[in-house]
Amino acid sequence: MSTGAHNFFFIVYPYICLAVFLMGSLARFDRDQYTWKSDSSQLLRAGQLRWGSNLFHVGILFLLLGHTIGLLTPHFIYERFITAPQKQMLAIVSGGAAGLMCFVGLTMLLHRRIFDPRIRLTSHRTDLAILVILWVQLCLGLITLPLSFAHRQDASAMLILSHYLQGVATFRPDASALVAVDWPFKVHMVLGMTIFLLFPFSRLVHVWSGFATVAYLFRPYQVVRSRRLNVPLGQNQPRRSV
Repeated sequence: MSTGAHNFFFIVYPYICLAVFLMGSLARFDRDQYTWKSDSSQLLRAGQLRWGSNLFHVGILFLLLGHTIGLLTPHFIYERFITAPQKQMLAIVSGGAAGLMCFVGLTMLLHRRIFDPRIRLTSHRTDLAILVILWVQLCLGLITLPLSFAHRQDASAMLILSHYLQGVATFRPDASALVAVDWPFKVHMVLGMTIFLLFPFSRLVHVWSGFATVAYLFRPYQVVRSRRLNVPLGQNQPRRSV
């Protein structure tokens, strides 16, 4: 990769994706709320959907939380409790298990969408496209596991990626260290940014609704009082016809 392309994808491109992700989601919620849904096809082949959906969602939620907490947490916060090589091994084992779970579930969902004629007819092209992109992203993530294991002694790959992503979060991205990182990590990051870029234009927007349900659990109770009309006895009573 040339220096110009490297600087674009790892310095400029992250902020383009984040801007489209946030502003696009807000614009879609404001203008096209009737399209804000997951487009479930649970009436067709419900058994395969149940297994695939549960495996996929449990795995992907664990991966999202693991990537967010593991990579965006500064090293000095956790170094009192766990060393960087131990943290990397923990990420390899737990992330590998969650990645395999998510991969199996997503493969079942993708197989169901492609090879069932009725479901394929009711699926949008964006549905299939985003599933394929997520499947490729999971494959790249699983490919990085042996590479991470090879660097388990010094956790160099994890520390470089953490330093870079923390720099992006603080608007001080340092892409120079990424030159020494293996190509699957780079492609994995660029495709991950692209998923954020495509997020507002796909069915993935229903993820926002999933996070909103957590806030629903902590909302105050709604107070409902009965309304009594103080009407004197004998007034406004229906008259009996003669």
